[in-house]
Amino acid sequence: MPIRKILVVDDSKTELMFLSDLLQKNGFAVKTAENADDAMRRLEEEHPDLILMDVVMPGQNGFQLTRAIARDPKYAAIPIILCTSKNQETDRVWGMRQGARDYIVKPVNAADLMSKITALN
Repeated sequence: MPIRKILVVDDSKTELMFLSDLLQKNGFAVKTAENADDAMRRLEEEHPDLILMDVVMPGQNGFQLTRAIARDPKYAAIPIILCTSKNQETDRVWGMRQGARDYIVKPVNAADLMSKITALN
């Protein structure tokens, strides 16, 4: 299934604007969410083709939310790329164990992100 709609989950408005702009310029439809509750509402409304997930957020963090989405039969097929400032290998491994398909470290390199998205198509 080609990726057209992307949900970006991040508590930083700057990061949301940067990623939304980058993705829209590359032809994707983008919705944003600033926390886990917001993300779950958007997920039910939109059913995106891909989720870009921050890890460090108030309330439920991105690892927890990734696990919840990956274990829900309704959403398990939606790939998640963790997009975080946590750059330790243990974080990457833990994120992948929670159900993420890929992991990218901030600041996001546009070419890297686009190649990771292309790889999921």
